[in-house]
Amino acid sequence: MTGYAAIVLAGGAARRMGGVDKPARAVGGRSMLHRVLAAVADADQRIVVGSSGPVPEGVRTTREEPPGGGPVAATAAGLALLDSGTTTVALLAADLPLLTAAAVTELRRALDAPVVDRPRDDPPPVRDDPSRVRDDPPPVRDDLPPALDGPSAGPADAQTAVRPDVLDGRTPALACWVDGNGRRQHLCAIWRVPALRAALDRLAATRGGSLDGAPVRGLLTGLVVREVSWSGSGPPPWFDCDTDEDVRQAEEWTR
Repeated sequence: MTGYAAIVLAGGAARRMGGVDKPARAVGGRSMLHRVLAAVADADQRIVVGSSGPVPEGVRTTREEPPGGGPVAATAAGLALLDSGTTTVALLAADLPLLTAAAVTELRRALDAPVVDRPRDDPPPVRDDPSRVRDDPPPVRDDLPPALDGPSAGPADAQTAVRPDVLDGRTPALACWVDGNGRRQHLCAIWRVPALRAALDRLAATRGGSLDGAPVRGLLTGLVVREVSWSGSGPPPWFDCDTDEDVRQAEEWTR
């Protein structure tokens, strides 16, 4: 698996944290941004969109247009810096302190897994509700396994499974984690670069050429998504920190 890059979205107002620089918040002694960047250290390119703080050597930074234009506009800004030979890209939020290199590799493998047609007499599975985006109020986190209550749980304990998506012979455009309730974690995903470029162009065309404030779910319209579920005794790699309580929980899991 080569020719892959990572775009880390580090913007956002962090309103539920009082407007602090959320990616700079430390978890386990390192900022959330740097923890995410460490999970994609093997990427050919690493691009941070929206960060004004220091980043590791070799990491490029940029800003979305207009500033504060949201994750889709930020995705377009990051994509503009990719080398022409890049075939896949990790699209990640900067507030995923429990993300690991193994979790990213699992998504890359899922994207490249063979497509298996669904027998025509099988009923289609019930799909998750695509209406929730990361800016919506977070649901109560009652979907995490009970074993996650202990501080000794760790990402190395995770187990994964590719969900039986309805692919019908079509190549998936992206692979993403889904939570225990089947909700897609749109900003913890691996995309095929041509599919992401086309999705951005298509969405911009429906909005008069602008991606300012566009919803992430709008990128997925008409696309095949390979969903990867997680179970195990360690914290889920898609756990995002939207509140101070989330940060405290992440701290417990990293001890």
